[in-house]
Amino acid sequence: MSLRILAAAGACALLASACAPTSSPQSASVATRPAGVNCPGGTLKGEGASSQKIFLEEMVQAYTRICPGTAVEYTSSGSGAGVKAFIGGAVDWAGSDSPLRTKAKDGVVEADQAAKRCGGNPAVNLPMVFGPIAIAYNVDGVDQLNLSPSVIARIFDGQITTWNAPEIAADNPGITLPAADIGIFYRADESGTTENFTEYLAEATDGAWPHEPAKAWAGSAGEGKEKSAGVAEGVLTTRNSIAYMEWGAALERGLKVAAIDGVTLSGTTASAALEAAEVTGSDGDLRLKLDYTPGDGAYPAVMATYEIVCSTGGTNPDLLRDFLTFVAADQTQAGVSTLGYAPLPPALRDQVAESIAAVR
Repeated sequence: MSLRILAAAGACALLASACAPTSSPQSASVATRPAGVNCPGGTLKGEGASSQKIFLEEMVQAYTRICPGTAVEYTSSGSGAGVKAFIGGAVDWAGSDSPLRTKAKDGVVEADQAAKRCGGNPAVNLPMVFGPIAIAYNVDGVDQLNLSPSVIARIFDGQITTWNAPEIAADNPGITLPAADIGIFYRADESGTTENFTEYLAEATDGAWPHEPAKAWAGSAGEGKEKSAGVAEGVLTTRNSIAYMEWGAALERGLKVAAIDGVTLSGTTASAALEAAEVTGSDGDLRLKLDYTPGDGAYPAVMATYEIVCSTGGTNPDLLRDFLTFVAADQTQAGVSTLGYAPLPPALRDQVAESIAAVR
């Protein structure tokens, strides 16, 4: 897959969020070096969330093409593994679908451990990749599907078991639904996508999802598959099935994606939801609180993937700062919706750029 960030497509460069992909992720080339990118050279290693795998593959190809002789590597081992690798000093940065925990879990406070790794300086969470969570399906004879949040919750919790159930039919008037059992796939590995999806269900469904949001799947139905590729392949090869996954994983395989409450997933509708996000961190830490009921035609199931870096005292800060500056640049962000991601809203992009510039 080669990278085409639409430098020549003027309309999409100006209105990137309106250029929604229709089949599979595309690629582009950044024709000129963005301002502030200096190409200091060297080797950079990151690890973590698989939700941004497609995105970072493209970013790495584009950056190393503009900065020849530079090596950037990202291992999509999952959010938890990435945070552990960062805390242990094995990588220069971590990708995670949730910010570092500031409260103890199993006696561990991730933010405190990360500060020790950063020589006593805080690590910061930079929300740089926004991936809508797609509800992908493969249902006999159904090309368009709409689901309300409560119906999504009850399907994934095994309370609604057939496609022609009255609850699904009520969301889809005029659509012929098969009298077939619903096959459910979920992430078997601990996943930030799972945590964000279940957080959405918990907050948007007024009690229809009875479980606490977590990286480990807590639903009572379905079959677990490893990583994004596993659940996506499950839907692709299994009739009458459904799964949650990053939009890019669905696009890569041409999977159909359900609308939520009548809102079709696109770069535009996903970006609209991000406008309602609130920054709750401080001093360069940009952890967010997402609004899962944004209304106004916004697609509500979105998640932020954070690049976790040392504010000061990390390894290879010059190259890390340069690479992240490239990723956050206006001309780079202009085409990310072609890859299945939502571009950074302008106000947040400015805050991200300021935090990146402060990395030392």
